[in-house]
Order: sequence, then structure tokens, then C-alpha cells
Amino acid sequence: ARVHEDLMANLMENLDLIRQHRVEALMTEYAHCIDDDRLEEWPDFFIEDSVYRVVTRENHELGLPMGLIYCDGKGMLKDRISALRTANIYEPHTYRHMVGAVNIIGDDGEGLRVHSNFTVIRTMHDGDMSVFACGRYLDRITDRDGTLKFSERLVILDSRRVDTLMVIPI
Repeated sequence: ARVHEDLMANLMENLDLIRQHRVEALMTEYAHCIDDDRLEEWPDFFIEDSVYRVVTRENHELGLPMGLIYCDGKGMLKDRISALRTANIYEPHTYRHMVGAVNIIGDDGEGLRVHSNFTVIRTMHDGDMSVFACGRYLDRITDRDGTLKFSERLVILDSRRVDTLMVIPI
């Protein structure tokens, strides 16, 4: 019985490590997709009826629903990228995401609840670099046919000072 308990404990620990690795791999590929300007692939990280929101920490803590960006469904994510490529006019720049402190909070039956921190460095065409945004992600991640995808991604910006140039996803 003791050997069986030890084996089960080891199995559960290994499953937790595999789950953590899969979540971190999703977040890594998400960041690289944006940073490498493969933005047409960005909506593929989400399920069809997903929600993507960007809010300030202050609004989030006060329970205010007002967000800087709100996309309800994969179609809106695709529209955002299409507009970015064809309609928006902005100074050329790139992002570099640093994502860490990935913490799987639990499984609420609708998916994994995951919290993580991020910093985004923006580099302008002239080489000027600055911290564009930092904060945390609050995610719900679901497994669709063996592939992890976001069903909800809430981006909480630490600062309420937001550059008007928020065209590329965070």
C-alpha cells in the first residue's frame, strides 16, 4: 500500500510539472508571436468565444468594467489585427515581452486559472527603448483537443498612464 501511495504521489507531481510546462510553453509562444510580428496568428491562441480585455489596475481593483481594449470572441481579435494592418497609422515599433512568475491557481471546471507577470519593452524605429507596459495576466486556459488555448485573458496594467499607441496586443 505504501509503495502504491508513493507511486501515485510521484505520478501526480509529474502531471503537475507537465501541466506547468504546457502553460508556460503557451505563454512563451504567445509572446514570441507578438514580438516576431506574426500578429495574424495571435487570434489562434484563443478559443472562438474567448474574451480579451486590457484594463488598468485601478479600475480592476475598484471593480469597474471599463477597459482600454475589449474583444469578445475570436472574430473581434481578427478584426483588431486586420485594422492594425490596414487602417491604423502609427510609428513603426516592436515589442519584447518578458513573462514570468507563472502560477497555476487551480482548475475551476471551465479551465485552468493562471496568474503571471509581464513587462513589455517597446523599441521605436529610431532605436529608442522604453518600458511600454507592465502588470499581470489573469487567464483562464482550456484544453481543446490536446492544445491549450485562452478562453479568457485579462491584461491588468500596473499604471493608469497609458500611451495612446496601444495598437499591438499585449
